[in-house]
Amino acid sequence: MQARQALADIQHLLTHVLQAPSRWQALAPFADTDGELAAQVLDEAAKFVDSAIAPLQRTGDEEGCRFDAGKVHTPAGFRDAYQAFWQAGWPSLSCAPEDGGQGLPAVLECVLFEWLAGANHGWTMAPGLLHGAYECIKHHASDELKAQYLEKVATGEWLATMCLTEAHAGSDLGMVRTRGVPQPDGSARVNGSKIFISGGEHDLTDNIVHLVLARLPDAPAGPKGLSLFLVPKVLQDGSRNAVVCERIEEKMGLHGSPTCVMRFDDATGWLVGEPNKGLNAMFVMMNAARLHVGLQGIGLLEAAWQKASAYAAERRQMRAPGAKDTSLIHDHPAIRRILHTQRAWIDGGRVLAYHTALQLDVAKHSTDAGERAAAQRWCALVTPVLKAALTEQGFHGASACLQVFGGHGYVREWGIEQIVRDARVAMIYEGTNEIQAIDLLVRKVLADGGQGLATLLTTLPGTAPSPAASARRHALVEITQTLAIAAQSDAELPYWVADDYLRAVALVLLDWAWCQIGAASHGERWNAPAQALTQWVLPEFDMRAAILRQRIAQSLEIKNKLAASA
Repeated sequence: MQARQALADIQHLLTHVLQAPSRWQALAPFADTDGELAAQVLDEAAKFVDSAIAPLQRTGDEEGCRFDAGKVHTPAGFRDAYQAFWQAGWPSLSCAPEDGGQGLPAVLECVLFEWLAGANHGWTMAPGLLHGAYECIKHHASDELKAQYLEKVATGEWLATMCLTEAHAGSDLGMVRTRGVPQPDGSARVNGSKIFISGGEHDLTDNIVHLVLARLPDAPAGPKGLSLFLVPKVLQDGSRNAVVCERIEEKMGLHGSPTCVMRFDDATGWLVGEPNKGLNAMFVMMNAARLHVGLQGIGLLEAAWQKASAYAAERRQMRAPGAKDTSLIHDHPAIRRILHTQRAWIDGGRVLAYHTALQLDVAKHSTDAGERAAAQRWCALVTPVLKAALTEQGFHGASACLQVFGGHGYVREWGIEQIVRDARVAMIYEGTNEIQAIDLLVRKVLADGGQGLATLLTTLPGTAPSPAASARRHALVEITQTLAIAAQSDAELPYWVADDYLRAVALVLLDWAWCQIGAASHGERWNAPAQALTQWVLPEFDMRAAILRQRIAQSLEIKNKLAASA
């Protein structure tokens, strides 16, 4: 019952903390979408998730996917649930009406997919890439390809994949060897193998649209020589394309989701976007995926917290301090610390993710150039932070929630161990968390000497920060400035400290989120996690700042010694 239990909290965060309805109604496409309509959509979404998706969580994990001579059979109930999902219009919430979508704000889709991940992460992997694929095709494909594929993907009638990784390449896309050879009729013949392809083959839909990174024959080496091709499982004439699933991986978690090794044997495909600019087209898909992966972290942590909180409210163990009789374990300070700390991350993470979704719509639809630029800056800087920080907390926080159960958490019957297993992969896919940190610091922050981040921090909207929060923001700006100077003579330095830097940024943003929550929320429900944030979460900033300053000082000291010796 995860989604229903979270509905009131999320309505509060959207309506009272973020004032989301008035913000999206300021944008022309959503002028008629009032708070009441949004509430009805979320209420129905919660009912669907609880009734159709959540009951398949444990059975899907236990049964898993079955591979048989190139075909993949998903667990019992998965296909029926997916057919009901797309036919009810859930995949198309934020897609444009002219493409078969419902034209609703992106934040409503984000809430839906957060709930789906918490209810059944394995099942949710199937539609998880749909919106990114939709955006990629919409903005980069030819009119002919759009006519054949855009509405099918927008509505979810056909699922899509993102085929990047190869066995020898891993995260280094510059090493991709798959080739696409142009044909006289305008198509291409695609040859090569891809690994770790979520939903590369399945029985949920009648067709699968593969978006494949490959090289044209005359392409330059490295990532700048990659092109993007649309390669369907089934061609327009109904014949099967030369796309083969060789096997599915046996994984630590996500047993309900087939992770496939795919082979393209002269498969028919079509170029998407410009030659040798496949990454530009693919990044549209990847950025959408990164926000959704951050939301997976929140959804999984919420699911773990709910299980742990319910268990703590009924299980009795020993006597809490000051108690005369055996106490509920919720009364023990150690357990309350665990639960309140994870609650602080869930609530604050939601505010950050939902604000980001609102900014995505501002960047698309605002008529004010300054607003669009500010929204684009927020999304560019904050998206890698959300992906890394929220998935890390999703895993480690779920592990902490398992601790509440003691030995019972380590056995299957309570379901918490599945959440821990399923959550671990989110720190890896769509760019490992280390790559997210490098993207943030090296490519985003240091690219302009830290000016963009400083502007973001000094223009954070809403409630004014406390003196402590203001000090953390100033400290982060100062660290960024000295880091930018030191990096000029120490090219390795940003790569050494990127993880610490991202974590520091995440804590400052989490603090901002809770400033907004605190201004609009009252009572023990919100006070307890707010206190946990102050006592157990935010002190980490000082540790990260100390690590960063120490490493920068070491770099500058080495530089000065070298200069003196010269």
